[in-house]
Amino acid sequence: MPIYEYVCPKCDLRFELRRSFSEADEATLCPSCNSAARKLLSKFCATSKGSDGDLSSIAGMGSSCGTCSATDCSTCNLGH
Repeated sequence: MPIYEYVCPKCDLRFELRRSFSEADEATLCPSCNSAARKLLSKFCATSKGSDGDLSSIAGMGSSCGTCSATDCSTCNLGH
């Protein structure tokens, strides 16, 4: 089941929900203030570990995982 990211325009809370594809466009309420939330466009990345142990991005754009501005995960401290 996919994970969708949302933001609340009222309290600025960012949160994620696991929803089926059929529920993807249903209205979502903020768990903090109960206001209508807006679905965000999520970035993704797939990585591959080579025989030398180095990680490299095989899908996505720019940063390998969206947590920094690097283009590979070789110096990442998030365990990617």
